[in-house]
Amino acid sequence: RRALPAPQMELEALRSIYEGDGCFRELSPVSFQYRIGENGDPKAFLIEVSWPETYPQTAPILSMDAFFNNTISSAIKQSILDKLMVEVEANLGTAMTYTLFEYAKDNKELFMENQPVNTVTSVSNSIAIGTPDGPASKKKDKKEQLSKTQKRKLADKTDHKGELPRGWNWVDVIK
Repeated sequence: RRALPAPQMELEALRSIYEGDGCFRELSPVSFQYRIGENGDPKAFLIEVSWPETYPQTAPILSMDAFFNNTISSAIKQSILDKLMVEVEANLGTAMTYTLFEYAKDNKELFMENQPVNTVTSVSNSIAIGTPDGPASKKKDKKEQLSKTQKRKLADKTDHKGELPRGWNWVDVIK
């Protein structure tokens, strides 16, 4: 058996590490996206990493041009990319895609501290990320998503405090 070239080995490692991780997307065998933060989190962002021919001797191409990031100001995108490039410089010559994604995850709050949150309804759910290999931090409970009509029906049934009126589930015993 021939030894796999470095990017091929890294590709297989990434596939096994992020298997089943909804945040990770393999766009092609040399291009990957990772979403930092939950869907609906106003401070979530997407990083795209592409490997040039000579990777890992040369830096991967980092991009934040994904449509997902269109609410983030270009200054913040640039500052995130600058911080990631420092990591890239430090890791040249080694497989670094996982390192970059984890670095971005660990520094999400720092990266996005100047990002204005302009959605009033957003509930800030900051999740403390401890050791990346802790099994508890892997699975986050998905909140049940209600459609607009479901929410509307629920609102029609409830009073202004969100409570159901007295007797809403009573059964008529005598018809």
